[in-house]
Amino acid sequence: MTRRDFDPATVSPDGRAPAKATLFDAAKGGPYRGFVNGEALGTQMTVLTYGNDEPGVGPPLHVHPYDEVFVVQEGRARFFVGDDVVDAVAGETVLGPAGVPHRFINLGPGRLQTLDIHLSPRWIQTNLE
Repeated sequence: MTRRDFDPATVSPDGRAPAKATLFDAAKGGPYRGFVNGEALGTQMTVLTYGNDEPGVGPPLHVHPYDEVFVVQEGRARFFVGDDVVDAVAGETVLGPAGVPHRFINLGPGRLQTLDIHLSPRWIQTNLE
């Protein structure tokens, strides 16, 4: 597929160099394997990785002052976003809008693995449970 969504001549590089940071250590266990604040990469997006092998388990109810986008990489999840319930499987994404409390659980069977994109240069969160 050929894409040409914009004319490259209309965008000037901003002078930033490529940046690299470690998101997680694959040898470490636990559901929160790591995160990279956008500040470390000179960008406005923070990335987290979350995963667990236990159906019914997930992060506590929490809220952010910015949008969060969840990418389900493996397994099945049930997201509770405000008053809405959204089921998602590997390959799907879910939006948690700014200011709306949310949480999710592993629906099983097997592992749930997500990549969580926070539209903020820093991870800012208030747990409500």
